[in-house]
Amino acid sequence: MPYQPGLHILTEFTTPKSEYITSCEPCRALFDTLINNFALSKVGEVYHEFEGGGFTAVVCLTESHLSIHTWPEFGLATFDIFLSNYQKDNSEKVKQFYAGVMAFFEGTEIQYTEVNR
Repeated sequence: MPYQPGLHILTEFTTPKSEYITSCEPCRALFDTLINNFALSKVGEVYHEFEGGGFTAVVCLTESHLSIHTWPEFGLATFDIFLSNYQKDNSEKVKQFYAGVMAFFEGTEIQYTEVNR
């Protein structure tokens, strides 16, 4: 069987939790908790808040990455997560991590894409 690099989920969603997409701190705490809960290894991160609200964040993992970009003026965010299957299948972790993000933000999907790499 050929190697399958992993599952990549990409989404755009709306949220009624505008306070969670205005400042990066609630999201940073969420990501840190989920990374810990799923025994992932963070190797770097960048969080940038924009003047007037909203932020962008990218977290590099040994397993790959996750990112979020927010537009609080529209109640909108985009999120993606990709975990490599190197040495084990991480597809279920990707799905559970995604579910945790959507639950936290009380997100309503506008677009959802799964890419099996």
